[in-house]
Parts: sequence; C-alpha cells; structure tokens
Amino acid sequence: MYKLDQNETPLFDSLMEYVNRETIPFHVPGHKKGIGMDEEFKSFMGINPFKIDVTVFKLVDSLHHPTGPIKKAQELAADAYGSEDAFFSIHGTSGAIQAMIMSAVGSGDTLLVPRNVHKSVTAGIILSGATPVYMQPELDKNLGIAQGVTPETVEATLKDHPETKAVLIINPTYYGVATDLKRIAEIVHSYDIPLIVDEAHGPHLRFNDKLPLSAIDAGADICAQSTHKIIGALTQCSLLHVNSKYIDSSRVQQILNLLQTTSPSYILMASLDCSRRQIALHGKELLEGSLALCSYARDEINKIPGLYCFGDEILESPGVFSLDPTKLTITCRDLGITGYDLDMILSTKYHIQMELSDLYNVLAVGSFGDTKESIDKLIEALKEISAEYSYKNSKKPDFIDIPSIPERILIPRDAFNSNKESILLDDSIGLISGEFLLAYPPGIPILCPGEKITEEIISYVNELKDAGLYVQGTEDPKVEYIKVVK
Repeated sequence: MYKLDQNETPLFDSLMEYVNRETIPFHVPGHKKGIGMDEEFKSFMGINPFKIDVTVFKLVDSLHHPTGPIKKAQELAADAYGSEDAFFSIHGTSGAIQAMIMSAVGSGDTLLVPRNVHKSVTAGIILSGATPVYMQPELDKNLGIAQGVTPETVEATLKDHPETKAVLIINPTYYGVATDLKRIAEIVHSYDIPLIVDEAHGPHLRFNDKLPLSAIDAGADICAQSTHKIIGALTQCSLLHVNSKYIDSSRVQQILNLLQTTSPSYILMASLDCSRRQIALHGKELLEGSLALCSYARDEINKIPGLYCFGDEILESPGVFSLDPTKLTITCRDLGITGYDLDMILSTKYHIQMELSDLYNVLAVGSFGDTKESIDKLIEALKEISAEYSYKNSKKPDFIDIPSIPERILIPRDAFNSNKESILLDDSIGLISGEFLLAYPPGIPILCPGEKITEEIISYVNELKDAGLYVQGTEDPKVEYIKVVK
C-alpha cells in the first residue's frame, strides 16, 4: 500500500537524538529544556515537552527550507495520504487554507466557493485579492443546517462564470456531510482548472472505506486537513496536500513561508510526525472502534424522546452523497430547547463539553480517543435532560428561507481595507457592507464584505430577531448597527 516505511518518524527521532545527546542549549527558547520555566506550569506539564522545544538547527531541520528530517517526515505524510507533496502547517488549517487559496488564485481571479465556508476561506480570499463567486449549498430545514454543494450547482455556476480560475469545495462539512466530490472534480477539470478542498474535518477519511472518499482520492488538486481535529496531532497541527498539474508545489512552499512563523514549534511538528505514523499503520482498526461506538451512540440517542441524531436515512437528500458517522449531530427541536441550551446544560450540570451548538443542534465529534464509558455518560445525561424537558415546550420552528445572495460591489479585500462607518442596520439599505452578517441556523452569511445591503436582507434579519433566532457577525453584538463602506 505504501512506498515508504510508515513505521519511521524521522523528525521525532531527530529530537530524541538531541535529547539523548544531553546537548547543552545556548539557543532559544530561554527556558533551556525547562530549567527556566515557571515551576507550577512545569510541574503540571512534566519536563519532557520542554526538552524537545527547540529552535531551527541542522539536526532538527528547518520548516521553511526542509532538507533533513522535516523533509522526510513530509514525504512520509504524502505517501500515507496518496499525494505528490505534503506540507506541515503549524499555523492551523486556517493558515493552510489561506496558503491553498493563495497558491491557486491571485488578485482579480475568480474563485467559486460555497456560501457556508469557514472564515479562514474568506481570509484567504482577502489576502489573495481574488473575486469570490458564491454557490448556495443545499439546506435541511428540519435540521437547520447547510449540506453540501451539488455537482449540478458547480456545473451551472461554471457555465455562468467561464472566467473562473479555481473551485473550492468543503469535504465533509462540520456536520460530517460529503457531496459527490469525485463528480465535482471531473466537472472542474473539464474546465482545465484546479479543484481545491477544505478538508479540515476529513484527515481520517482515507484510512477506512466506511467513510466518505478523501479529497486526494476523489481527484482534488490541493487540500487542507486538520490533523488535530480527528486524529492524534496536537491542536494547531494540519497538513496541506498537493496532487496536481495545476498547482506548483514550490509556490506553495513560498506562500507557507510568508504565512508561518520562522520559529515553528517542534513539539507540534513531532506530534504531526507521530500521528501520521499512527493513522497510517493503525487507522483502519482504530477507526473501526470509533465507528462502532458512534453507531451505538446514534442508535441509543434516537431512542430518547425529543432527540434525533441523523444517519444513513438522509443519504441521497440534496447535497448529501455520503456521511462521516463519527460526527454525531444531536437535534433537540422537539424538546423545545435550543442547541445552545442543551450545550450549556451538558457543560454546567454534567461536565460534558460538546464541539459546537446552534439553534437546533449540538455536535459531538467521535474519534479513537473515545471510550464506551464516555459515550454512556453522554447518553445517560441526554436521557435525564429529555425526561426533564420533554413536551414542556413547543417545538422550535423551521428557519426562515434565506434571501438570495446580494450583488457584489467591491471584492472582499477592498471592502475589508476601506474606510468604514457604523450606522443603524435599518438605515443601511443600498450601502455596501464592510463586515459579515450571519444567521444560525443555517450558518450561511447573509452579507459578506463588499456586498450591497438590500431591503430584503434587513427584513429577513428583523424576522429572525422576532423569531428568537440567532444573528451574528457584526462588531455590534446586538446587530443593531453595521459597518458600511464610506
């Protein structure tokens, strides 16, 4: 299956060699293997992390110009994931996504993106100076979430915008829903342009055939993965993969060098090296355990009155081609409480912390760090909450249809960098938005920087407020004022 020996951890080994040599450090960081570290923090952490908290020198290589163990560690990651080149990102997947966008498009280039993208995508668009053309994802009004963008939507948008230089797709969404990425790749490549993929929530997909197809296997040209989200790397660790005739890997390296610190954490990079080894060698069986636990949890949650955890029954719904079962979206509409309410009850009363909450749902992320005991505690807590709230309140309403995507007057970079002023939202009709406005559910921007504010949008926001739904994005937390371009 692999061309290289996935048992190897070249970066971690080089750090162990440094430690075992008992090297005397006259380099930064100043704590010098933990000797100068605050005692309480050191007591909690233990001494070992500080021993490998080093700076750039020959033995441990340079992230910006890798020629030794970091280069070999990245080659092993590429081999494990089936890409031509892999790059370590210790700037999180946000940084990897920004580098990905800047590698594919430049100032004035048109980029197709789903409307429900993460804010890091918008940051990449602002940094690149690209012109976004938004594609509306499919919506599930019962769940109150956005699903994937369909191949038909991609094809129609490309026909309308033949000037497009690249297409960005999410695989899978935060809630574990994947679109038909292979078909989308075929459509995009028929226009002789690259497909770039935000695969933040899919670093594990390649290692078990019960999961959606990974971006690289589906034909993507470049993708960014949060290896800290599902598999065992530390927070802030991500991978950026290139497998393309359209994307220049040397340029990707240059852009990463612009965005990332010149003093990267070797602790983080070592965790990337070792987590790659773990998923490459043991991913299939580890994920089998995760999938079994999540299947058990889903079945048990669906027996609890007032709660619903979607599964295979929504397959073939618009925008739903395949599902990642390790994501447990728990809908509490029928209990008459919001997802925020459920999130807070679980956190404060039961000390169970969920990944996110929205108006109708909470999300639990499963991984091979879960146990039967932890899953059972969640199930028991949900049973108690159901018993307390069932049928006390009326079911939460469907969310209101969102307005059409408004006219873009300025590209996001120009709007972001413009002089802005704050005015009453009700007085902003006809002006250009200088910030975001989002509705939850379904988490899709109503306004993006550079777009014209319409009467339809203002009416929609007021309807949401009257219905008790959640609106956010502006600097004003009450969303009574909005910043507009002067």
